[in-house]
Amino acid sequence: MTTLKSKLHDDLTTAIKARDELRSATLRLTLAAIKTEEVAGKEARELSDGEVEKIIAREAKKRREAADAFEQAGRTDQAERERAEGEVLAEYLPKPLTDEELETLVTAAVAEARSAGAEGPKAMGAVMKIVNPRVAGRAEGGRVAAMVKKLLAG
Repeated sequence: MTTLKSKLHDDLTTAIKARDELRSATLRLTLAAIKTEEVAGKEARELSDGEVEKIIAREAKKRREAADAFEQAGRTDQAERERAEGEVLAEYLPKPLTDEELETLVTAAVAEARSAGAEGPKAMGAVMKIVNPRVAGRAEGGRVAAMVKKLLAG
């Protein structure tokens, strides 16, 4: 079992013993998503920490989107619960990049793509290919794409 997955299991046990309903429900759903991913496809497999981290990030994004949807529908109690679950999941993710850190990474990637011959708005794909591995789960794709567009246009 990977270290991140075992940490989730240990934290789930602790949350159940402490009767922390929010944390235990959130961790159960996350572990279920991990298990589903492990048995998907033709053959069951063990996920790496990086893959587990991606699943946690995906689950956290679902919580943010659900919270926004509940907020727009006027269901603030449900929106608060979704946000709280997102905060629990955020504890297991790497610290997100600040706007300044992201801009530094994207600026370097733009310079690298330009030196390889990519120019103008058409260079978007080349820059994203360079910057995505460097960002690796510390910033959402939409935020990265917006920064790339901004720097390519400016």
